Amino acid sequence: MTDVQAAPAITSITVRNPADGSVVGSVPIDSPDTVAAKAAALRLAQPEWEALGPNGRKPWLLKLQDWILDNAEHLSDVLQSETGKPRTEAVMEPPLCADLLKYWAGNAEKFLADRHPPSHSPLGKVKRLTTTHRPYPVVGLIIPWNFPLLNVALDGVAPLAAGAAVLLKPSEVTPLSAAEFARGWTEIGAPPVLALTTGYAETGAAVIANADCVHFTGSTATGRKVAVACAERLIPCSLELGGKDPAIVLADADLERAAAGIAWGGMFNSGQVCVSVERVYVEAPVYDEFVARLTEAVAGLRQGKDDDKYRFDVGAMATAAQRDIVARHVDDAVAAGARVTTGGRPTGVGTFFEPTVLANVDQSMSCMSEETFGPTLPVVKVADEAEAIRLANDSAYGLSASVWTSDLARGERVARRLEAGAVNINDVLANGFSFALPMPGWKDSGIGSRNGAAEGILKYCRPQAITAPRIPTQAREVNWYPYSRRKTRLFTGVIRAAAGRGVRRVGLKPRDR
Repeated sequence: MTDVQAAPAITSITVRNPADGSVVGSVPIDSPDTVAAKAAALRLAQPEWEALGPNGRKPWLLKLQDWILDNAEHLSDVLQSETGKPRTEAVMEPPLCADLLKYWAGNAEKFLADRHPPSHSPLGKVKRLTTTHRPYPVVGLIIPWNFPLLNVALDGVAPLAAGAAVLLKPSEVTPLSAAEFARGWTEIGAPPVLALTTGYAETGAAVIANADCVHFTGSTATGRKVAVACAERLIPCSLELGGKDPAIVLADADLERAAAGIAWGGMFNSGQVCVSVERVYVEAPVYDEFVARLTEAVAGLRQGKDDDKYRFDVGAMATAAQRDIVARHVDDAVAAGARVTTGGRPTGVGTFFEPTVLANVDQSMSCMSEETFGPTLPVVKVADEAEAIRLANDSAYGLSASVWTSDLARGERVARRLEAGAVNINDVLANGFSFALPMPGWKDSGIGSRNGAAEGILKYCRPQAITAPRIPTQAREVNWYPYSRRKTRLFTGVIRAAAGRGVRRVGLKPRDR
């Protein structure tokens, strides 16, 4: 009897271009022990990085900005090879990364500055009150595959600017762009406070086990698991999760702009954007005209495997599994009575799925309730604004939305009634490019937010309260031991005088009426 040999352990991930299946690279699979060792090295380097202060860290961030721009074409090549994006969408990511580096480098000092709030009570006037912010030593980042370079900057630059060390785990589907970002940090000679770790779920779990704070961007299902793991360790997490973002087209909208904007908002990155348009509600008087315009806009999109010639508008989907979800949603909708006005099928090449518009859709269909994350735009006819708002809010998700109208006051009124973390009026995705605004998720779309000026960097910090005397101190404070009636009346009298109203401030009761 011969011995049965165990199958060799898989030690690396092979990365393929989803547009044609070609191999474009590979990365190692880090074991939990390897992740722990990388985290330990980050902890050793982090105190010196924090001690530099925001102005000391700024030159390193700006050197990385220069490196990103100097290597933009190469970065775009790598990004395109592992995602199947069209060239235009690939070349967007490096300059956006540079913009984020400039933003956080230029504003970190202001955002991290000590606060000196005034005391709410006369007793506190003798103290100088200070709130300072200290970074979490190691911030764990787990990022998805849809923007493999930009997501590193969206979630990774702020903690570096705050003085934290960053343990970065990209998606196993698209790890090559993150590897390039980490290579850039090393090549500029920056302190060793950014470490890349690659692998599958076990590697991600090890990141959480070794971090002091975690930011996760990805699906709601995985986000729940991340939240539980962080809760067990009593460490904070922020989660930027799925979306089912509605667009409301009111009867007074500029239909040409609305159709063009919603077509882009739904098809950008093959619909693989957390804030992409996934549902469209159109008032009945303009429904037919809008569907016709949207169909024309989407049918005219060029789809294919792009090179550096900017020939196509829509690329491949990141995975075959994601393509199959899109196919299921379209098939389910058609079986339930929806009508495909353009597209509707996988192309049969790679992971491409045709840009698709669905008419005669209703709220019960899976394409309206489940996150599709693909190039589909289901359109629903509504009687009026009230029905559009009700249906838009009838979702487990609440990430983003858009309102299309020629009346901006009406648009703002509708926006304030939508259950979404961000609303764009007569535009899509605009909030994502406005770093001073938060990008929060409501409901099942997440916890916390990206960006948001000071909020976007302070979430990676621990607040610390400091009190110091403003005047020379005496041997004992009046509220210290030993207690006495006289001291107690003096102490509580001051509090009462500050807290009470009317005659109650001096210990009197109001007359009975």
